[in-house]
Amino acid sequence: MADPEPKEISWSGEILRKLTHLFALVIPLGYYYLDLTRWQALAILVPISIFIITVDFSRLGGWPLWRLFRPLIAPMVRRDELTGNFTGATYILATACLTIALFARPVAVLALTFIITGDPASAMIGRRFGRHRLKNKSLEGSLAFLSVALLVALIIPEVPLVIGLTGAVVATVTEGLSFRVDDNASVPLLSGLYMTLCWRILEFWQMG
Repeated sequence: MADPEPKEISWSGEILRKLTHLFALVIPLGYYYLDLTRWQALAILVPISIFIITVDFSRLGGWPLWRLFRPLIAPMVRRDELTGNFTGATYILATACLTIALFARPVAVLALTFIITGDPASAMIGRRFGRHRLKNKSLEGSLAFLSVALLVALIIPEVPLVIGLTGAVVATVTEGLSFRVDDNASVPLLSGLYMTLCWRILEFWQMG
């Protein structure tokens, strides 16, 4: 059965959760630096995503499979996830598949790296130092997200700098306002869409 009593995740659980989140950097970095095609990346990522989603369904449904993974995963599960929502791992893997399928590789890499690096910074700084709060977000956490996202836009090549930097701002605003939709899904998809549209407008303008 699923955990009967919702509880707030511990500080150590939060740290473990964010370290696990950072491990997902292998997705965009592997996609970029191994020079994988879109279909090669999806051929690797889709089966992994299906497996993790199956584990998450087993957690929500109380299936026997969950007993194998509960000791590892349960300490990292948040209150809202205990009461019927998918975990962040499910959202980030499913969204990574969509992001890679929908956007050009440089945009997909940048959009995924925004959330994978910015979300841990936002959560840790916001939880420890957040004083100015809006629901479950904080100004301090959002500033931490923005700082990391801007740094990512500076060091990841190929996306025009202005588009990358403004994409970081879009990612930050999306993360700060994602109350009903998991930010692991909303940030890559919306920032990726923004950067794609801006890049096409820039190319059209340069052709003219």
